[in-house]
Amino acid sequence: MLTTQPSQHNFMNITDIFIKRPVLATVISLLIFIFGLRSIYDLPLRQFPKMENSVITVITAYPGANAKLVQGFITTPLEKAVAGSEGINYLTATSTESLSTIQAHIDLNYDPDKAFTNIMSKVAEARNQLPKDVEQPVIQKDTGSQIALMYVSFSSQLMSPEQITDYISRVVQPKLETVPGIAEAKILGDKTFAMRIWLNPKRMAALAVTPTDIANVLKSKNFIAAVGKTKGEYVAYNLSANTDLHTEAQFKQMVIKNVNGSLVRLGEVAEVELGSQIYDASVTFNGQQAIFLAITATPKANPLTVISDVRVALPKLAQDFPQGLDGKIVYDATDYIRTSIHEVIRTIIEATAIVIVVIFLFLGSIRSVLIPIVTIPLSLVGVATFMLALGYSLNLLTLLAMVLAIGLVVDDAIVVVENIYRHIEEGLSPLEASLQGAKEIATPIISMTVTLAAVYAPIGFMAGVTGALFKEFAFTLASAVIISGIIALTLSPMMCSRLLSSTIMQNRFVHKLDVFFDKLKNRYQTTLHNSLNYRPVTLVFAVTVLISCAFLYSLTKKELAPE
Repeated sequence: MLTTQPSQHNFMNITDIFIKRPVLATVISLLIFIFGLRSIYDLPLRQFPKMENSVITVITAYPGANAKLVQGFITTPLEKAVAGSEGINYLTATSTESLSTIQAHIDLNYDPDKAFTNIMSKVAEARNQLPKDVEQPVIQKDTGSQIALMYVSFSSQLMSPEQITDYISRVVQPKLETVPGIAEAKILGDKTFAMRIWLNPKRMAALAVTPTDIANVLKSKNFIAAVGKTKGEYVAYNLSANTDLHTEAQFKQMVIKNVNGSLVRLGEVAEVELGSQIYDASVTFNGQQAIFLAITATPKANPLTVISDVRVALPKLAQDFPQGLDGKIVYDATDYIRTSIHEVIRTIIEATAIVIVVIFLFLGSIRSVLIPIVTIPLSLVGVATFMLALGYSLNLLTLLAMVLAIGLVVDDAIVVVENIYRHIEEGLSPLEASLQGAKEIATPIISMTVTLAAVYAPIGFMAGVTGALFKEFAFTLASAVIISGIIALTLSPMMCSRLLSSTIMQNRFVHKLDVFFDKLKNRYQTTLHNSLNYRPVTLVFAVTVLISCAFLYSLTKKELAPE
């Protein structure tokens, strides 16, 4: 009767192709390496995986109103309206004198533009519920880290803070914001020029002048007019009108009220001076008053590239600084990012060296060591292709996955080497041993690879902050293991057929290792038999350990990440 081999046998014969055609196996490994190497240059570099953590702020001014009034007539109706928007995690609101501030913290990785549009429409709906004198609500969107990547201090012994602010806002800020990847170059502690009018209550009461009178006059007599142009038959003239005031003297001469033919001017009821728009905030650096420029990057930008470009642009801007103006970088977050990444890369190198030494101590032959060692660079570089396709980045967690992967990716290749070498010891030639050993080990290799990938992959499906942080870690590690399985079925058997030989046993070091491991195996067998002879004791010990796990878990401290 005719019988047919199961399909599994044909599947395991796939390893024969790569052993008999070494060029094919080499080309596959080279493609994995080249594609991965190219992908590394396209991967963005970050400190942590990308997380769009957005905060949308609604700021509404009600000049002259106390905090209780702001809370009842502005904050409460706006807060109720904003709360109906989608994608909001939680709301915070503060009401102070003349100002209402509502912050909507958006769900992690929720589309910030969609959330901004929803909140803007809700605010517009509630606008008619607010008092008439309330200013138009200002809506701001902040996505990403609330701490800037870089802070630059500007100070001068010759220039006033107002002059420094004016120069930064006109010259420095616009040029820095053109650097690719910069979301905002925000001025902190700014002292913007403004005409300050300090009212004198006693003089106002004596002359029967109210703050409303002064506010109305300022609005009606100090404005910018666009009067257009006039055209003749042959000529055209652009018209301009000086309708606004510029100097302190002009403001002081402004007529506030006419009392029985007697004019009351602004200078009689108030002190007028050219000062700063706000006096509520100030910034100092080394004891000297300064103006800071906070530079933040867009969520998709590479912070290292952005700050490197800023460091190139700042010296060029400094060449045109006014005399006495000094600009210094006081904080650079990328210094920490670079240091952390360098530490992880050094750890990868150290881990690779340790794995090489351990494999050599167990295999005893440099030729044998080369086969699993080749798997390390191929897997770590090749996984970059998966990372780029999934939209991941090189960050501390994906690099940590590579560190852990170093010990995992060599397992499959070591199993292949051990099984093929076993057949060589039994008398087969390296080629025959590779064909036979690779067939036997193909299914276990696939099982090991799938199992290891399945262990780490579920971490990537977690929700919340933990899932956002460890998603890239999990899938990077799983992808590296999958690549190592592919290499173990293609390149490793081919290398075994070319590098291994029956003369390896003649090496004294290899012989001593074999004797040592034979003794170790015998001791383990003896210990195992003794434990199995007293099964009740073993079971009691196993149950005790299992039950104690619950107590250990409940007593262990729990936190999102180490401090």
